[in-house]
Amino acid sequence: MVNYMILKCIIFDVDGTMADTERDGHRVAFNLAFKEKDLDWHWDEDLYGQLLKITGGKERMNYYQNDFLKKEVLNNEEIKDMHQCKTKHYVELLESGKIPLRKGVKQLINEAIDQNITLAISTTTTPINVSTLLKSTLGEKAESLFKVIAAGDVIPNKKPAPDIYNYALEKLCLEASTCIAIEDSSAGLASAVDAGIKTIVTTNEYTKNQDFSKALKVYPSFSEINTHTLNQLIGENYV
Repeated sequence: MVNYMILKCIIFDVDGTMADTERDGHRVAFNLAFKEKDLDWHWDEDLYGQLLKITGGKERMNYYQNDFLKKEVLNNEEIKDMHQCKTKHYVELLESGKIPLRKGVKQLINEAIDQNITLAISTTTTPINVSTLLKSTLGEKAESLFKVIAAGDVIPNKKPAPDIYNYALEKLCLEASTCIAIEDSSAGLASAVDAGIKTIVTTNEYTKNQDFSKALKVYPSFSEINTHTLNQLIGENYV
C-alpha cells in the first residue's frame, strides 16, 4: 500500500510571488525615500535586479553601500530611519491601488478556503507591507484568511536562511511534509527547502533566470497552479 500525503497548508511568499511588488513598488519607494532624505542614491531597474540577491530592505541598503559604493554612507540608525521612510512611501503606493495581486492568486486562495486548506505567509518584508497589500487587494478582513503571517524581523536571519519558514511551521503546528510553499526567487526557494518544505516557483522578470533546480516545479504564472495540481505534486513527491 502506497502512502499518499494530503496537502494541509499553502505558504505564500509575498514580494514577487503574490504581487509584482519589486520593480514598481519597493524600488520606487526606496527612490522616493532617498529623495526625501536628500541622499543622492537612485536605483534603476537593472541595478535593483542585482540588489535583489539580498533579502530585506535594511540589509539591501547595507549591501549596496558596502559592495557597490565601497564606503559607509549610512550608519545602522540611519539605515533604520531610511527604511521607515521607504515603508511609508511603499504603503502609500499600496493604498493607492497601484500594486494588484498577480492574476490567479485570488482564485487559488479561494479554492484553498473552499477545501479547508490552511493558508499562511512567510516573507522578509515588514508586517505593515503585508497587511496593506492584503487589505488593498482582498478587503479589510483579508489578514484573517491566513492562519499565520510570518513577516519581517520576527527572526534574526532573512532568506535564504530557513528561519522564517521554521517560525511559520512552529506557529502552524504542522509538519513540513504536509505543506507546500510558493516562491519566486532562488533565495526564497532555498529558505523553504532548507526548512523541509516542498516548494514550487512562479517566476517574474527579475527571477526568471535564477537556479530553481530544487523546486518541485517552475511556472511562469499562476495560470496552471490550483489546489488539485498542488495536491498531486505533494503526493507524487511524498517520501
